Formats: sequence, C-alpha cells, structure tokens
Amino acid sequence: MTKATWHSIPPAALVCAAAPAFFVLGWTWVGWLLLAAGIGVAALVERGAERTATVFAGTRPDWAIGERRAPSLTRDLSLIGIGMVIVHAISLEAKLDDLSMLRFTLALGGAVLVPYLLSRFVFRDRAISFPWRTHRRWTRWQWVWLFAVLVLGWLILPFYFITSGVYQNWPVVDTPSLIARLFVGVGAVGIWDELFFICTVFALLRRHMSAVSANVLQMIVFVSFLWELGYRAWGPVLTIPFALLQGWIFLRTHSLAYVVTVHLLFDAVVFAVLVHAHNPGLLPFFLV
Repeated sequence: MTKATWHSIPPAALVCAAAPAFFVLGWTWVGWLLLAAGIGVAALVERGAERTATVFAGTRPDWAIGERRAPSLTRDLSLIGIGMVIVHAISLEAKLDDLSMLRFTLALGGAVLVPYLLSRFVFRDRAISFPWRTHRRWTRWQWVWLFAVLVLGWLILPFYFITSGVYQNWPVVDTPSLIARLFVGVGAVGIWDELFFICTVFALLRRHMSAVSANVLQMIVFVSFLWELGYRAWGPVLTIPFALLQGWIFLRTHSLAYVVTVHLLFDAVVFAVLVHAHNPGLLPFFLV
C-alpha cells in the first residue's frame, strides 16, 4: 500500500462513519459533521499532495493536467456523501402503502442516479458504472454458491427473524395484495443495494485504496442501511459477512448480474420467511 493510499483512508473512513450516525444512531448532525470533516480532510490531503508534487517536479503535477489527472478523492467522497444524504432524507421504516413505496423509489433511485450523473456529466469520468454483462459463463463455484445461498438462507434466516422478533419490523402481510407488494419491495431494495453499495460506494473507494480497505468501508455503509431497514438485534452477525462477500464476489467476477442474482436469491428467502412469520403454517417448509 502506498503512502498516498494510506492518506486516503482517514477521510474515507470519516465519510463512511456518517452512515452509522445517520442510519443506526439517528444522529443527523453528527452524520453531517462527519461528512464535512471527511470531505474537508480529503481536500487538504489532495492540496498537500499537489504542492509536494509541484515542489519536486517544478511544474504542475501530471494528475492536475486535463485527462491525465488522478481520480479526485474529494469528488468521489462527495458523491458517496450525496448518496447517503439522499437516502437519509426519508424514513427507512418498511411500509407498503403507495406513498411510502413512492418515497422509497424516489429516494433510493436518486441516491444512485444523482452521483452517477454528476460523475459522468459534471466530473467527466466513468467512476460509476454498472457492468451487467461480462460475456463470460459463470464458473462451477458461482453456481455452487447460488445453491449454497438458498440452503444457508433456509437454515439461518427463519431462526434469526422469528426468534429475535425482528420480523415485526416489517408490516403484517396477510392478504395477496400485501404479499405481492412485499415481494416487489424486497426485490427492488435488493437490486438497489448492489447498485449503490457495490457499483457506487465500493467502486468509488477502490479508486483510492486497496480492495480490502474499500470493502470494509463499503460494508460499514451497507450494514448501517440494513440496520435502519429492519435487520436489527443480532442482524449484523449476518449482514456484515454478507456485505463483505458481495464486495469480494464483485471483485472476482466484475459481474453486476451475478451479485444481483445472489442478492435476489437471498431476498427470496427473506420474503418467504417474512410471509411465514406473519402467517404461521402458510409455508410449512421452514424448520422454525
């Protein structure tokens, strides 16, 4: 790891620490302060690096000249911060009425779309992309992992949701209409998770640090969001490894299609467990 990489971690950690302040603790002003501190420190780090490069080179550093410039940590952390602020603009309490689903659509959609548009058309780079097709067949381990996700979800998720009582963080679904809405909502949020946490947060962080550091930081944001969404009690015991694995799998496969498939299979079990928890006996294939 280079010295410059080490310098990028503290400001990035400050920005990502805003996520638990926003989504876990509900400390909005602390979250804003952490975002401002992280972006401010990033600007100071970059200014110091530019001055040092100028002194040694006698000219402007290469990364400050047109297309040759290195990625801007300040800009990339600002994009992450903008996304988190947009999400934090609404309550993440799970509700299935029309207005709540519309709020979720606008806020979550905006958290992905606004950073993407700023990156592509204002900052003129391609930091954020959504590589759906890799034109490579899935390997044997990828197919095995899809099956393993279903089995592990079937074994673990009913025990987690029901014994901890966290299934009550989701609304009662006791009619076909509500069950259908829950299915759509769970799946849509699962797809969004990968668009934001992996293709946006993780991708932006990886431009400035090692994959391991970037993965740990995106996990903090990922797990914090899931906490407010309802994965509480000992939920982080499940969501932390899941978030880290998704980052690692994306790094290995470079396939948004694959990580979305993994997530949707996992969320299919989540959906079934929630229906089962609110309607005991309706789905008799769970052990709890």
